[in-house]
Amino acid sequence: MNNLSEFFKKYNHWFLFVLLEAASIILLFRFNNYQGSVWFTSANHMAAEVNRWHHDAVGYLNLKDVNQRLSAENMVLQQQIAQLREALDMQDDSLGANDRVVREALSGFTLIPARVTSNSILKNENYVVINKGRADGVETEMGVVGGGGVVGIVFLAGEHYSLVLPIVNVKSNISCRLRGQRFFGNLQWYGGSTLFAYLNDIPRYAKIRVGGVVETSGYSEVFPPGLFVGRVTQIANAPDGLSMQLKVNLGTDFANLSDVSVIVNRNKPQIDSLRVDLESFETAQNG
Repeated sequence: MNNLSEFFKKYNHWFLFVLLEAASIILLFRFNNYQGSVWFTSANHMAAEVNRWHHDAVGYLNLKDVNQRLSAENMVLQQQIAQLREALDMQDDSLGANDRVVREALSGFTLIPARVTSNSILKNENYVVINKGRADGVETEMGVVGGGGVVGIVFLAGEHYSLVLPIVNVKSNISCRLRGQRFFGNLQWYGGSTLFAYLNDIPRYAKIRVGGVVETSGYSEVFPPGLFVGRVTQIANAPDGLSMQLKVNLGTDFANLSDVSVIVNRNKPQIDSLRVDLESFETAQNG
């Protein structure tokens, strides 16, 4: 207590100075219109700057959730556009029938959002690791998409992580078609740049143009039809000379892959069951 008293006695003139300064500042800005307006403007400007910094910081921290949501929404929109296009191609006099076609086509698929934890792009057999596994509903042979387009197919599913075989793996083989046409072929990657792959087995009489869209064909339960894969950048004869080979600029940027979605086909168990029944029937017939 004595030390505190000695401290105040020793520095009382400084406390008096600060007190008088504060009083003079209050009087200056309270009873002078010009100085008061300057203070009010400066205070508002500072408050606005603080609010802006807070808003920017919160927005940056939420970028991960925003990217995941946009990736999922982009995939759904691509699928809906493709199904609507097919419904229009099959259009009859009944609008209700078209509505049912679109609704039924979309009803069998759901999405599991995931994040890429590891990604290779410099090998011939590249792989992508995502942070979702069997505990989250991910299984082998499920399709994976990103904001730019198709990524690949789940190759191995662990409890909490999964290994994805991407398009940019020489073992990858995905059925694709040309948008607006019924021609389809196999999309394959032969190494090198991860920006391009090749669509093979396209008939020579197909009408193809550079810039045309390549999308999933839907001829498997892995991917629904109409998901964006890339655009045609070059048209050439296939090595066998019997068909055409299209160079495709892939929509997915594998060098910057972060947020993806796993496609769950709720009808797959029924399809697998039918295949088992067919194999049993064929075995019985052959026996």
